[in-house]
This record gives sequence, structure tokens and C-alpha cells, in this order.
Amino acid sequence: MNLLPTIGIEVHAELKTRSKVFSTSLNTYGERANTMVNAIDLGYPGTLPTLNKEVINLGIKTALILHCDISKEMYFDRKNYFYPDNPKNYQITQNKTPIGRNGYVEIEYDGIKKKIGIEEIHIEEDTCKSIHDGDHTLLDFNRAGIPLIEIVTKPDMKNEKEAVLYIESLRQMLLYSDISDVKIEEGSMRCDLNISLSETEVLGTKAEIKNIGSISNVGESVLYEIKRQTELLEKGIVLKEETRRYDDKTKTTILMRVKETGNDYRYFPEPDIPKIIVSDEWIDSIRKTIPMLPNEIKEKYKSLGIDEVRITSLISNKDLNSYLEILIEDGLSPIISANLLTGDILAYLNKNYISIKDSFITVDNLKDIISKLDNNEISSKIAKEIINEILVNGGSVDNIINEKCLTQITDAAVLWAIISKIVKDNPDAVNDYKNGLDRSIKYFMGQIMKETKGTANPVVAQEILVEELKKA
Repeated sequence: MNLLPTIGIEVHAELKTRSKVFSTSLNTYGERANTMVNAIDLGYPGTLPTLNKEVINLGIKTALILHCDISKEMYFDRKNYFYPDNPKNYQITQNKTPIGRNGYVEIEYDGIKKKIGIEEIHIEEDTCKSIHDGDHTLLDFNRAGIPLIEIVTKPDMKNEKEAVLYIESLRQMLLYSDISDVKIEEGSMRCDLNISLSETEVLGTKAEIKNIGSISNVGESVLYEIKRQTELLEKGIVLKEETRRYDDKTKTTILMRVKETGNDYRYFPEPDIPKIIVSDEWIDSIRKTIPMLPNEIKEKYKSLGIDEVRITSLISNKDLNSYLEILIEDGLSPIISANLLTGDILAYLNKNYISIKDSFITVDNLKDIISKLDNNEISSKIAKEIINEILVNGGSVDNIINEKCLTQITDAAVLWAIISKIVKDNPDAVNDYKNGLDRSIKYFMGQIMKETKGTANPVVAQEILVEELKKA
């Protein structure tokens, strides 16, 4: 059987607002349970929601960055269902008038650009958090009422690579636009996956994979579901619509429930929140707040000569990237700056699970190092030593150079004495040079740097070396 996968993804992202969507309780994470709540969040009868305008601002911004058509008139709806984490027995959401429709996210796969269609985006409130403890379930209402934007794709993805690229691209767009902090590990971005297999263009019976907890697990879920559904269909088994969850330990999806009938949420317009009219002026005012987005940043860096591997590393780390932007704006070499940031600095940050903002290294440190490298005042080896010292202990570049005697040797007479001795002591390498072997130059430069502990000016040293080799 030649079965073709069809994939759609629903993403819930928490919006970066100071307070919740319909109450004045603070929008926080990690606080003691049930301390960031009020009567509205608890669903007390008779309480009235008050819409947080900043939520609409961020919803409009999301629609703009995703190239959506924006609903000029919208209202909220009640989605009715019964569940312990939903004490009102309804959730305030948008059904008939989502804030945005018909957008797209562009991904690049094997050098080919593809637009993943966005069906709609809508605003809704989060429910409280259920904490299962043995035979009991505890409820934390700190999460109740936190504003969410739900982004629903069209069934445009065909494999796990496209699904992962879509999530990565969407996450970066929301992060750089300051719409959400998209911390999947904290639950501020959650993914549901819909996947079906079919031999024709008619969609097959879908399985929904709920609350996937990491971007890599999105890809793993797709691969497993393709394998699972293929095996069942090849055996002639008729699939039913299912809701499943991904198990990270077994790398499998596990059945939660079978959907025998469609959900009937009995939507109706929320009577306590007035209709919202979105003017062109309002939209234009939000458009002006949108910064340069990752795809634009990527093209800018390419034009500056930064290689794609480093560009990917920089865009994946917003704080690191912000340092590069400052350095470029101040006229420092983009290539040297990018190389330093994505080398030992990024390795140290990843190893210690910290942001560059929480390290000892500063923009001023980097400016000093880059300027000295660009002016051949220090070698790359000295720069590496300085960076490693600052990352661990802090300090100024000049103090470290003085304390560790890292001042670069540029005096030709001093270098000549060192180099002439090295050439004299290595006759075999001299013969390699005379026989046209390029490796001899690299060998000699290595010996020079070793002898001078990396402080020899490489340009001056190589010029003297070539002269000495010609005379040998």
C-alpha cells in the first residue's frame, strides 16, 4: 500500500501579558499553588469577566506575523463542557469570529521553501492545572484564566521534518515578536498533532496526539503514528478516530480514548463581553511594534557573510543573537562577532544551562576582544584564552592580557630570533617546504605559537618564516 501521511498541528501559546485575560490576577509561572487567583479565576457564580486589551493587541500582532486576515468585528463564545479543571463548566474562547484566518508560516526544507497554511488563530482562556496525587487530583488555579492564542494549521505537512520545521519556525516568530516566551518545558507552548494516512487525496481517519512536550517529540510522534497506522491498515483493520498521548520513555503513542461521536460544545456568544471592533488604525499601530523576524534576520546575516550553521545557532538563541545585533550596530566585524559568540561562548552557556545575560561576559568585553582581533593585536588563540577566563571569573580584557602576559609579539627582531631557531631545529620540515608540501608552513606556525604561547603576531610571524625558509 502506498499510504500518504497528512499532518496538521494545533499550538497553544501563552501570551506575555502582565495579568490574565479576564481578571486582574497576575500572569505568572512557578508561584505557590492558588496564590495568583481571584473569584473570577475560581469561577464563582455571579462574577463578570473584564477583557484585557493587551491580549487583543498580542492577538492582532500574531495575526500580522502569520500573514492572516484579521477579523474586524469579533466576539467571544462559551464552549460548554464538564471537567474538573473547568469549574465554570464552560471556557471563554472564540468560535465563529477567530481573530485571524488564512495565514501561513514559511519553512525551508532541502533548499525548497514551502508555506504551511494557517486555518485560523483564536484567543481563549486556559484552564486550571490538574495535579494527580495517588487516588486524588489537586487543582492549581494559578493557570486558570491565563491568555492563550491557539494556532491551527491546515493539513499541509507530509512528514516529520516539515512538522518539526513548522514548530521551530513558529516558536521563533512568537519569541522574537515578544508575543510568548514559548517555553515548552514550562508548558507555555503546547502542541497537539493530527495525522492520518490515505492512498488518495481524500483524508484518512485521523488520530490526535495531545500535549506533546518537546519539538523533537513532534517528529517522533509523526514517525511512530505513520508506522502504527500503516501496520493496521495493511492488516485490513478499519481505523477509528482516537485521542492519544506521546510517551517519551517508550517513544510510542498511547490510547487515551476513542471518539465515537463528534464533540458537541453547544457554543453560544459570551453575553458578558461586548463585541470588539478592530479598526485599521489599531492594526497599523500594532504593525509598527513588530521587530525584524527570524527569516529577515537570516537573510541579513547571509548578506554579511555569516555562514548558515552559525546563523542557525544565533537565531535559535535570542539572547545571544541580541548581543550580535548590538555588536554589528556598533560597527564591529559581523563574521568575527558571530564566530566568537557561536564558539566557546555558546558551548559554555549550553554546558552550564545559562543565558549569556547571566554570564560574566559583557558586550564591552566582546567589543574589546573583537577590536583587538580585527587589528591583529591578539591572535585567535589569545582571544580564546581571554574568553574562557572571563566566562569563568569575569574581569576586563586588558587586565587579563597583562596578568597572563598575553600581549602579542609584533617586534620583528624578537620573532626572528625565535623563528630562526625553530627552522634550524627542524631540517625535515624544511625539506618538506622545499619539496612543495604546504603542511610544512602549518607545522612551523604551530611550533611558533607553541614557543610563544600563542602571543606571536601570526601575520608578522608567517612573513619572517617564509623568508627564513627561502634562505635555509
